[in-house]
Amino acid sequence: MHNTAFELLKMNYVYLAFGVQPQYLMEALQGLIALGIAGVNVTIPHKQAVIPLLDDLSSEARAIGAVNTIVNDEGKLSGHNTDVHGFVEMMKSSKTSVEGEKVSVLGAGGASRAVLYGLMTQFRPKLIYLLNRSVERATALKRFFASSFGFKQIEVVDLYMPESQAVLTQSRLIVNTTPLGMFPKTKESPITGGHCLKKGQIIVDLAYNPLETKLIRSAKKRGAKTISGIEMLLHQGARSFELWTNQKMPIEKVRRTLRTYISRALK
Repeated sequence: MHNTAFELLKMNYVYLAFGVQPQYLMEALQGLIALGIAGVNVTIPHKQAVIPLLDDLSSEARAIGAVNTIVNDEGKLSGHNTDVHGFVEMMKSSKTSVEGEKVSVLGAGGASRAVLYGLMTQFRPKLIYLLNRSVERATALKRFFASSFGFKQIEVVDLYMPESQAVLTQSRLIVNTTPLGMFPKTKESPITGGHCLKKGQIIVDLAYNPLETKLIRSAKKRGAKTISGIEMLLHQGARSFELWTNQKMPIEKVRRTLRTYISRALK
């Protein structure tokens, strides 16, 4: 994604992957400064551990408590969370409105935090059902948002209990933030049966590999509108790209390359 954008814009940058063990996180950040690296993405298990080691945090990263992008500005390291931007832009570009509606979010991990924050601050749903296999983890997340933002319209539901089907049926929007359906678990889905999916709903699956997950295929068969996780991946990446380079990513061209790459990777 990023290397395609660099080539298209003829920029002298390259995007590389670095494996960093948790005990060397501080040294990795020091190396980032010493080598003059413009910035990096941060993934599990460093998204939260990196926070106290940074000089500054964006409002989204501070609110969510997780960083996925670091910018190096002449030795000053700032942390950002572009997942929020990715989700919001994905929703806006699909012309999806859920104001005053009931919505469901599946999962209570880092991606769920970004989705919940985006929904609460930008789309104003009437009620958010937070479905997770660990009710305790989902309840902790509910309390976090209630205490941090005063948003109390979150109701926790056990994802694998029978009542979850009724909750999903009532939801105008369903967002899957779990890894179920993502390669190599392509035969799995967080929603079993699929009878709670219907026309008039919007089904978003943040899993992007494959491009059409089992959940997306089931939703299409029942006439629901579907949005692939590749759109959030693309928009969050575009925001990171802009933070590092002060230039806009050529999204349309990058989208075509990204879709082709993911399709070929599964063959």
